[in-house]
Amino acid sequence: MVTKLARGALPVVILLALTGLAGLAGARIYAEGPLLPLLLGAAAASILLSTLLRPLPNWTVAPVSMLALGGYTLLAVQLTMRGDADATLMSAYLDAARNALPRLLTAAVPIEAAPDTVLVPIVAVWLAGLLGAELAGRGGRLLFGALPPTVAYAAALVLAGPNAQPALWQPLAYAAVCAVGLALTARQRTDAPVLTGDQPSPAKDRVFQLRAIGGAAAGLAAMLAVAVAAGPLVFGGVAKEPHDPRTAVVPPREDALDANPLIRISGWAAQPTQHLLDAELPADMPIRLAVLSEYDGVTWKVGADYRNAGKVLPSVTGPATTGKSSVVKQSYTVAELDGGLVPAVSTPNRIDNLRVAFDSRSGTLFKADRLATGQKYQVESVYTKPDVNLLSVADVPSGDAYARYLSVGSTLPTDLVNMANHITENNPGAYAKAYALQGFLAEHYKFNPTAASGHALPNLQFFLTKTVAEGGRQGTSEQFAASFAVLGRMMGLPTRVVVGFKGRSGKHPVLASDATAWPEVLFTGVGWVSFDPMPQDQNTKPLEDDYTPPPPTKTPSVPPSQVTQSPLASTAAPATGVGSAAEPVLTAPVLLMLSGVLLFGLLVVGALVVGLLRRSRTGRRLRSGTPSERVLGAWLEVRDAIRLAGHTPPPHLTASEIALYASLIPVRRRSARHGEPLPALGPLAELVNVVGFAPGLLGEAEARLAVEQAVAYVRELRGRRSLFNRVAWSLSIRPLLWKPSRPVVAEPGMSHATPHA
Repeated sequence: MVTKLARGALPVVILLALTGLAGLAGARIYAEGPLLPLLLGAAAASILLSTLLRPLPNWTVAPVSMLALGGYTLLAVQLTMRGDADATLMSAYLDAARNALPRLLTAAVPIEAAPDTVLVPIVAVWLAGLLGAELAGRGGRLLFGALPPTVAYAAALVLAGPNAQPALWQPLAYAAVCAVGLALTARQRTDAPVLTGDQPSPAKDRVFQLRAIGGAAAGLAAMLAVAVAAGPLVFGGVAKEPHDPRTAVVPPREDALDANPLIRISGWAAQPTQHLLDAELPADMPIRLAVLSEYDGVTWKVGADYRNAGKVLPSVTGPATTGKSSVVKQSYTVAELDGGLVPAVSTPNRIDNLRVAFDSRSGTLFKADRLATGQKYQVESVYTKPDVNLLSVADVPSGDAYARYLSVGSTLPTDLVNMANHITENNPGAYAKAYALQGFLAEHYKFNPTAASGHALPNLQFFLTKTVAEGGRQGTSEQFAASFAVLGRMMGLPTRVVVGFKGRSGKHPVLASDATAWPEVLFTGVGWVSFDPMPQDQNTKPLEDDYTPPPPTKTPSVPPSQVTQSPLASTAAPATGVGSAAEPVLTAPVLLMLSGVLLFGLLVVGALVVGLLRRSRTGRRLRSGTPSERVLGAWLEVRDAIRLAGHTPPPHLTASEIALYASLIPVRRRSARHGEPLPALGPLAELVNVVGFAPGLLGEAEARLAVEQAVAYVRELRGRRSLFNRVAWSLSIRPLLWKPSRPVVAEPGMSHATPHA
């Protein structure tokens, strides 16, 4: 009883382990929280519920399990709600059900456990446990029962992509649990093949051995072929970064004002007393609203990839500023600031009381459903001051990865080209160029809060080159920051524009007059460094004192032809030489397809060979030889059918007892013939007994009767199996490997030898 109970519980334990490992693989990209316990609970609940419902009809399991899943997901939503006063349990549940998958794929890693980010993994683990328990429990096949957890495990790996740390022990543990489970739950069969008649000759025994060796060699050859074909693909992908499925999903988008908040500077400057928000800071420091990196000669754009985030924000993946860092805690209350961009000191790593999306490249925040008046939130940032001692010798990075920070449009005005060349004279170093550009703008241009908005190349050309009488050489921080960034890019400096506010120590209101924009330059080994090209006062020097536009005889440090016009770096391969032809390359998808085709071809060929050998042997048994040999051949076909049905008779049974045993074999498949008994084998068993002690008494009529009974029994027994089992029956190689070699013994009441099963 204990052994039977242990055998019944073992598949459940194996499935619990496999489904739990699948949940553990998916939880790696989540922040610490309730997700892992919820996934383990979903695995246990689905498998145990299916096990408890096994005595009931099949159709009752799915509805009951789905009702339980609904209650469990409702509990998960309740546990992961963030205390939003405006959200009820049902509204949060319905919102999560509608948006679970897109929000999961647009969430920043590490993902915080929220109703809309835990729903998909919980449902996936529950379904994997349910299907696995049904296949392993009711179907009696742990191999098939392990498939749903394996699919869930693979889906977890795909979801994690390159965003989780490698955990080699998990796949090893998964494979070990599968192997142990399959080994311990394998059906124990009494393989004592019996053949009535005389002991086979040594020649037949050698044929059997050669056949077994040939089958093993064919299987080994197939495995080696697959290893040779797939080996380079597998090992070649070890060092490659996994594909991130989030790249195929469009993240939340900003409106026009949020995509280019630089155009809001002039509007805020015109209403300096507008109350935008309240801030509480530990010291004077700038508050960032947005980072604009893309410029096409007309418009500066944010170009961010915002991903839904939780309280704990991901690390910044782009170039980070190096230097002395300090943790800065801030509190904000939104007043009249509208839009979706969320102010914070750089670089935030935690936010409370506000659900935001995060751009890991720039470290900025975004709220898809816009800020609301009265909204309060707290931010914790890591504020870094660059090491000024490194700036004098620092260089700037180059390459396709930084092309978006050097793009200035397709056509550069000659006036700006000449001005960029003038500023770079006698300033060979990167920092020297940036510092000279900052001083040039601060000394010769005035701040005018009433200046018109605009930062396209014609606007900047007017601002930089026209006289004060003509309306030039005066503007807001929009023109100063944009001019610095564009001229800097023409000098070969990677630049970007930041829009934000001047923050002060303590709790204070942030007004529209505090809005400003400033440029940043990227230096190798230092990171992004802020510059302030704004004039300190209105006493500026005439531009003509230091610079008179010369005839255009020189080109900028970075010629326009070398500047990438697209914000995305070019990934095109270098062109081949004239007259050369590109050689075909076997890419990973092609190799994978070829390996799959090869494996499928080997399987098809192997199945055809097994089928032909099986049919050939059946024909020899039933239609070749003497009547006694055909009777024995018919008996062998019956015995093979019994073993293929999974019911090997005990070795001590005689032929007559095996005939009775064969008539009592149960079948699982329900059909019109389910209640009818299998064809009787009593006459065939009597003929087999006759062969054992008087083989010469049998004639053609008896041989035909034996063949007819054997064929009828095998056809009926096979027909009552499921479709899958019927196909497996026809393609099984096991009958070719069974060794029929057993002497005959005497049956009680007989004076001569009787074939023993």
